[in-house]
Amino acid sequence: MNGTTVKIIAQYAEISTGMIYQLFESKEQLFHEAVVEPLREAVDDLVAAAEIVDRDEPLTQERRLQTLTGLYRQLVATLRELAPLLGLVLFGDPHVAQRFYLENLAVAMDRLGQAWSEVEARHGRELKAPDITARAIMGTALILALESRHGKAFNRQRALAAASSGSLHGFFPAKGRPAPPDGRLVDCE
Repeated sequence: MNGTTVKIIAQYAEISTGMIYQLFESKEQLFHEAVVEPLREAVDDLVAAAEIVDRDEPLTQERRLQTLTGLYRQLVATLRELAPLLGLVLFGDPHVAQRFYLENLAVAMDRLGQAWSEVEARHGRELKAPDITARAIMGTALILALESRHGKAFNRQRALAAASSGSLHGFFPAKGRPAPPDGRLVDCE
C-alpha cells in the first residue's frame, strides 16, 4: 500500500482520481474495503462452517475424519484464492498486518478452537489446547494452499488425506504405540 498512489490505482482501474475520492475517503479506506474486508468475511465464513460440524450426525471416528477433511478442503480452497490478499495484508504495512491478525485471524482461530472444543465436549471428549490446535490446522491449510497455488506436483487428495489423518491421529506416532483411536491430543509432558 505504501508503494502506490491513488493516481496509479485510478490509472490501473481506468477511472479518474476524483471518482476514487467520491467513493473512498482515502487510499487506506480503499485498501480496507478492497482487501481487508473481503479477507475478514472469508475468515468468518470458514469459522461459521466449522461451528456447525456435528449438528445432524453422531461424531464417529469416520465422521470426524470426513468432517476434518471437508474443513481442510474448504480452508485450502479459500486460502488458495485469498493468498494474494493475505500477502498484501500480512506482509505489507506492519501496523495493518498486526491489526488484521489480532482483530480478525487470531479471533477467528480462537472461535474455531472453541467450536471444536464444544463439538468434542458434546461427545464426551476434551480437546487440549484448542487455540493451538486451531492455529496448527490453519497453518497446515495455509501451506497446502500455497503448495496448491505454486507447487508443480501438488496432489490435493493425498494432501487432504494426510493432513486430516495426521491432525486426528498425530503426525509422528510413537514407535510400537498406535495413535489414540479417538484422535485426542496426547500430553507430551
